[in-house]
Amino acid sequence: MTQTPTAHAATEGRARARFAVPAKHPMVTVLGSGDSLLRVIEKAFPDVDIHARGNEISAVGDASEVALIQRLFDEMMLVLRTGQPMTEDAVERSIAMLRASENGEGDGEETPAEVLTQNILSSRGRTIRPKTLNQKRYVDAIDKHTIVFGIGPAGTGKTYLAMAKAVQALQSKQVNRIILTRPAVEAGERLGFLPGTLYEKIDPYLRPLYDALHDMLDPDSIPRLMAAGTIEVAPLAYMRGRAQPVFTRVLTPDGWRPIGDLRVGDLVVGSNGEPTPVLGVYPQGEKDIYRVTAQDGSWTLCCGEHLWTVRTASDRRRDKPWRVLETKEMIGNLRAAHARRYELPLLTAPVRFPERPVPMDPYALGLLLGDGCLTGSTTPSFATGDPELVTALEAALPGVSVRHRGGPDYVLNRIASPGDVITTENPVTAALRKLELWGSRSNTKLVPDDYLQNTPEVRLALLQGLLDSDGGPVTQADRTCRIQYVTTSILLRDDVIALVQSLGGVAYTRRRAAAGRRPGWAGGRPVEHRHDAHIVDIRLPEGMEPFRLQRKAEKYRVSGGGRPMRFIDSIEPAGREEAVCIQVAAEDSLYVTENYLLTHNTLNDAFIILDEAQNTSPEQMKMFLTRLGFESKIVITGDVTQVDLPNGTKSGLRQVQDILEGVDDVHFSRLTSQDVVRHKLVGRIVDAYEKYDRANGTENGSDRGSRPSRGGRGK
Repeated sequence: MTQTPTAHAATEGRARARFAVPAKHPMVTVLGSGDSLLRVIEKAFPDVDIHARGNEISAVGDASEVALIQRLFDEMMLVLRTGQPMTEDAVERSIAMLRASENGEGDGEETPAEVLTQNILSSRGRTIRPKTLNQKRYVDAIDKHTIVFGIGPAGTGKTYLAMAKAVQALQSKQVNRIILTRPAVEAGERLGFLPGTLYEKIDPYLRPLYDALHDMLDPDSIPRLMAAGTIEVAPLAYMRGRAQPVFTRVLTPDGWRPIGDLRVGDLVVGSNGEPTPVLGVYPQGEKDIYRVTAQDGSWTLCCGEHLWTVRTASDRRRDKPWRVLETKEMIGNLRAAHARRYELPLLTAPVRFPERPVPMDPYALGLLLGDGCLTGSTTPSFATGDPELVTALEAALPGVSVRHRGGPDYVLNRIASPGDVITTENPVTAALRKLELWGSRSNTKLVPDDYLQNTPEVRLALLQGLLDSDGGPVTQADRTCRIQYVTTSILLRDDVIALVQSLGGVAYTRRRAAAGRRPGWAGGRPVEHRHDAHIVDIRLPEGMEPFRLQRKAEKYRVSGGGRPMRFIDSIEPAGREEAVCIQVAAEDSLYVTENYLLTHNTLNDAFIILDEAQNTSPEQMKMFLTRLGFESKIVITGDVTQVDLPNGTKSGLRQVQDILEGVDDVHFSRLTSQDVVRHKLVGRIVDAYEKYDRANGTENGSDRGSRPSRGGRGK
């Protein structure tokens, strides 16, 4: 737009200005249909004479007012150049922003054109954008900060703009899921006793969120996104309930502990095998519990809302990221044709237990647990047909000579030194006594805890000794090689499985009954089987060598070991139990539970919106904020003047402002009646209530509360 230099009128302080509208912009776009926009401007500047002739607009009046009108038309032209029409509402808001800037309110960086042309989302023929300066700053804060509080009266677009940013983040793949929640205060703890299904019970409290979703997404796609867990809509009380029974074992650097005994600051083991601190512990009371069982027989207990990281065969083929599903979402959907649908993650590295001193080389102990005689009735002995193992055993046992007695049998004798007395104890016997293994028979052998919970190097060496003696590679045509181990000891079977799982592998077990089996052959005569045999089939991570014995190692390398995999096989009800939920600091939020299963309960890669947050208690607010996962964003909206909590309960939204104000990466956006984008009367009503509260000495935002609001729309 062009303009003539300002000419001073006869009266001091008055000015005249003329504005020429470019021919490419019809005057109707500037003045409005029937001069509706011009009338809005004249009403806002009653002391300025404004006239339009042809494509020229003139204004005569107070110099500052004329200058303001000049800026207004400049901003209108900037908006029109983007192809966006001007409306009466947009003109009113532009005038308000310019007056605020003139009066020194705000930082003056944003202009009306910048505010009115910032598009967030275009959907179904409409564009969602901020309409006021505070709304723009609110939207910008969501981009810049991890946690944003949008606080203001009803109708200011807090929830609607946050929802638009969430959908935008999902569509641009900044997050993998959207989680929408509200406190269902009106029903209180009686929600479970209301008639109907869960969704029928919670629908009245979440309806505004559903309505916003339908404005921004294709309605036909919403059920699919919700079924896949991409969009989750739930009351706040249901979000916290991702829990396990208090007696469920969780792996810590010092071994297994009941989850109910954990406290904030304790260490548990994450998916990378490293310790990770517990950030939060949240008792959940009694909950319905399910048994989640994998196809390798491992299982654990959890509630229906507990989260699992899983992927399907299709996800893997398409190189899609792992998805996060609740236990109850997978029930009834565990098979794809005849195959198991959901694969579970495995340890990405062996568990790193602290180093413990051990009295015997782990590889030597593995050989003796496999083919050694430890009954205590004779000198320790070893039976093998592989001289390579004899050499390795002797090298691993200082002060011991492995003497060939005949056939496959060898005796482990102490090497005498000058001056020794005949009663000096055999070093192998002494070590086995210390480990409480001396006197063990084939069906009672086990792995001592000092080896089971030691460094990965110790555990792998022990496993290699067991497999070199009593295990081996099993090959089949057109299939990768698997590892098989056989023992008659139930305890040793379980310990071998634990060793494999702690190293990041999987182990399957089956039993071969002694009754009815063909007798073995020893010393030229048949020998009946006295104990059932337990067969363990093993898959170890790529690059982990299961054998040291050369003939077994070469056979294994030729066929390859395959990829260890673990799938969910069944989910079944397991009664009701007292439960607890924990949050850990691991980047992927995973921790190791029973049988080295990986599970978690925080919210990663998600855009999370907590609406009507004024109706949260301080405890609920703390719980919600500390559930934040990595690569996630939280927006919390509410109106502290409309609290609907029981008498005596403080609003968590009011308290959190005192606690988190000034904390890095947490931002508070405050909107006012000037940002109301509903009917103009709503803003006047808000102002009237504030005036009444001030006149009567009532604190604005009293916890006495009133009816809950419905989140505003900033379209």
